[in-house]
Amino acid sequence: MHSQDRILTTHVGSLPRPQSVVDLLFAQDRGELSDERLFDETVRQAIRDVVARQRAAGVDIVSDGEMSKISYATYIRHRFTGFEPGEVPRAVPADLDEFPAYRDRLAREGATPKYLRPVCKGPIAVKDVGPLQRDIARFRDALAEAGATGAFMTAASPGVVAVFQPNDYYPTRDAYLQALAEALKSEYETIVGAGFLLQVDCPDLAMGRHIQFRDASDQEFIRNAEMQVEALNYALSDIPAESVRMHLCWGNYEGPHTHDIPLEGILPVVLKAKPSAIAFEASNPRHAHEWVVWRDADIPEDKVLIPGVLDSVSNFVEHPQLVANRIMQFAAIVGREHVIAGTDCGFGTFAGFGRVDPDICFAKLASLAEGAVLASEQLW
Repeated sequence: MHSQDRILTTHVGSLPRPQSVVDLLFAQDRGELSDERLFDETVRQAIRDVVARQRAAGVDIVSDGEMSKISYATYIRHRFTGFEPGEVPRAVPADLDEFPAYRDRLAREGATPKYLRPVCKGPIAVKDVGPLQRDIARFRDALAEAGATGAFMTAASPGVVAVFQPNDYYPTRDAYLQALAEALKSEYETIVGAGFLLQVDCPDLAMGRHIQFRDASDQEFIRNAEMQVEALNYALSDIPAESVRMHLCWGNYEGPHTHDIPLEGILPVVLKAKPSAIAFEASNPRHAHEWVVWRDADIPEDKVLIPGVLDSVSNFVEHPQLVANRIMQFAAIVGREHVIAGTDCGFGTFAGFGRVDPDICFAKLASLAEGAVLASEQLW
């Protein structure tokens, strides 16, 4: 979805959940949820509220805020067979290990997400379509109530599940990816069939370098990234490219990011993925300079760029003129009709965890919308 007469606005998907939702999500994750009706009513209201707040802020293409999900990838344990919660050491980014005092301070302050990590222990298949169908119904009702027309729903990519959820069942990494692609294919098609844009989350193509592949070479990481894109493209094989966007991410945390793989190292792989739109980090101090990589790249004419023109881990509210400047930087590269203004990442990647105050989050989104208006005035 993009416009011929102005710059549209969107974001990456997750938004801060109210505490009432957070408490129920953690009870669900522990297997202690006793009242499914209360869960549905609480999440339904939270989605109505968050859609209304996005529209009030001026966001054109809205999400359900991932209100029903404890995180962008581990939710699959409640929808697919084969996954069990496991006692697995939490993966720590290589850059935080390089600064152990800061890493340990974050842990003491509770600035790390807490959830049960799924481990693949058996064959993967769709177990329960109910959670997805309920997400769709709740989101559709909220959109109608708010008068919103542009909408997207997020889903994990095969690669992000494979990178962050250990495999103790499949004999090879490729077999694991293929099983995930088969199961996720159904979820993707259901979301698009419901009339929403699909966003596949792909931090595996960037953040995976300094997590699972921290001790590997760039060449080995890129070989695996190629496999992950192949699995994703298979899962999307029956969906039009223009119905899908992907999110590229180096990790939505405030840290040094000194081990992030440069964009130029992974962009050729990213551009092989089927989704027509790419949402990516373009504002934070470690990746804001990489607009020149996009400028110098051979970007297919049918691709739409969704640069992050807001930082998602800072409580600074970006000035609208700065937002406009960033938008125009990318419009000069691919043309104004091929740019949508977005955010670096989500504002609620994990339930109950996020660096940005919820009210400031929506102030930032309002500045995003104001900046898009300023840019549109200069571009049209």
